[in-house]
Amino acid sequence: MEGVVVEVRDLAKHFGSVKAVDGVTFEIRSREIFGILGPNGSGKTTTIRMLCGLLKPTSGTAIVAGADVAAQPERVKHSIGYMSQAFGLYGDLTVEENLRFYGGVYGLDAALDGRIAWAKERMMLGELGGRLAAKLSGGQRQRLALGCSLLHQPLVLFLDEPTAGVDPGARRLFWQIIRGLCADGTTIIVTTHYMDEAERFDRLAFLSRGRLTAVGTPTEVKRSFGEDLSLEDIFVQLQQSES
Repeated sequence: MEGVVVEVRDLAKHFGSVKAVDGVTFEIRSREIFGILGPNGSGKTTTIRMLCGLLKPTSGTAIVAGADVAAQPERVKHSIGYMSQAFGLYGDLTVEENLRFYGGVYGLDAALDGRIAWAKERMMLGELGGRLAAKLSGGQRQRLALGCSLLHQPLVLFLDEPTAGVDPGARRLFWQIIRGLCADGTTIIVTTHYMDEAERFDRLAFLSRGRLTAVGTPTEVKRSFGEDLSLEDIFVQLQQSES
């Protein structure tokens, strides 16, 4: 799918009198790495839950991979992959068994063996198939979780703080793999508190108090604040404004 893969227009979610997300608008293009950033309580988690079809918007629209998140949430869920910060792996299952379990959840059936072979090769897990997930390093668990989330070949992949607690070497390898996935056609949406990673995103959106503060390339976002600030400076500034 070329062009716009995620289209968000005036998206809002209210919990009683609290406007968790308040009129957010942006687009995400095919093969982009797009960041949704902001301090705790800024609305980014609520936004992502709506984009994943897990939470119905109060108003506005969001189209993900051609499906309306409010009217077609199940279709959205089948078109996306999701990797949480906790990875969601079963420590008492091996690498192979975790992949096989998630492949079964996605209903891959006849295609499962081929997709497991792909995941092991692409995620550099080839020699770890018989090792328990609990015995893997942080970087290995991270790559296994990524492989599990991609078995069904989703058009859009959501990564929630994917490199939290992982050493710098493992982070570099992870992003090398991510760039390769984008080149192959996967659109990737990321939340992270590592602003050095955010500098490498194609584009990003900053949220604050439920509203969109800035959207664009890292350079465009920094310029929009009108000062010689880094993304880390902007993040801290927004964090202080919400405290």
